[in-house]
Amino acid sequence: MTLEVLGTGPMLSVQDRGRHGRKRFGVPVAGAMDGPAMELANALCGNPADAAALEFTGIGGSFRAGRALRFAVTGGDCAIHVGERLVPVGESHNVEAGEVVKIGALRGATWGYIAVAGGIAVPEVLGARATHLRFALGGVEGRALRAGDVLALGEAGEGGVCLRAPEALAPSGGKPIRIVPGPQDDYFDPEVLARLGSDTFRVSPQRDRMAMVLEGPELPAARGHDIVSDGIVPGAIQVPASGQPMVLMADSQTTGGYPKIATVITADLPRLAQMPTGAELRFELVTRDAAEEILLADRKRRAELLAGLVPATGGRLSSAFLLSCNLAGGIVAPEAVMGRDLDQSEGRGA
Repeated sequence: MTLEVLGTGPMLSVQDRGRHGRKRFGVPVAGAMDGPAMELANALCGNPADAAALEFTGIGGSFRAGRALRFAVTGGDCAIHVGERLVPVGESHNVEAGEVVKIGALRGATWGYIAVAGGIAVPEVLGARATHLRFALGGVEGRALRAGDVLALGEAGEGGVCLRAPEALAPSGGKPIRIVPGPQDDYFDPEVLARLGSDTFRVSPQRDRMAMVLEGPELPAARGHDIVSDGIVPGAIQVPASGQPMVLMADSQTTGGYPKIATVITADLPRLAQMPTGAELRFELVTRDAAEEILLADRKRRAELLAGLVPATGGRLSSAFLLSCNLAGGIVAPEAVMGRDLDQSEGRGA
């Protein structure tokens, strides 16, 4: 019961929900950059939400099934081949023993997730299977996966069926990233705080699982850019002496010595993580009470989505999906010519 890694893209690692409750010992959380996308992939495979899955950026890679299995890919659009069959993202698919699965480059997203029924069964380290690359902790020897790795799989439940999500997990981009002020917003003059909430920033190439540096207007701290190191969380926006804000992500350290002008709310951090390099964004200041209400509403919507998974169509592909794929020398169809789903065109859709 294994999955063999035949090839990878820039980064492929084992992730789960991460290590919580250990920051006081200096242990960072790690875990998925886009937790809701990983949760959906697991649900499509009949796994619990905390099952370990594979996270990739850029190209997913290629894999050989050591046994018959069921898998799903979420996070962003990409071409997926099971043998010679082209299959869509956002639903689970059956693979026979010995078949090869190839997962291409993500489109319009940065992080993708591959779940397998039964989960990735690497040993737990400090309560989680998540890989923290800088600490060399968890996953497979605490490192990114590479060709030749053979991953043990957990036991899949009996009688599992392939499922699909009837709607997207999250709305498309374009909305502001919501933030709450502080905890060191008093280090910055009011006009700088106003600039944070009104100006446009851009995702720079300086990004990884630990942090994302944003390009845009400088945010000078009137009281200086050094503080006594204190606790820090994913989503915190640190401002070093350069004045360029840096958003801490899943692999962030547990303490930091730069003032934190604001913190991205939990509900919006996955959306920020998925923004491609070069994407522009704006921030919107909200209160902590509003952030909590947004999080509760987001969790409710996600629970409804997962409860509404439906049986997959047995490999039928929509015309829109096929036209969006790079199937012939780089030619893709514009949205204007994308037709109806096959089921609709044959009179079986809504």
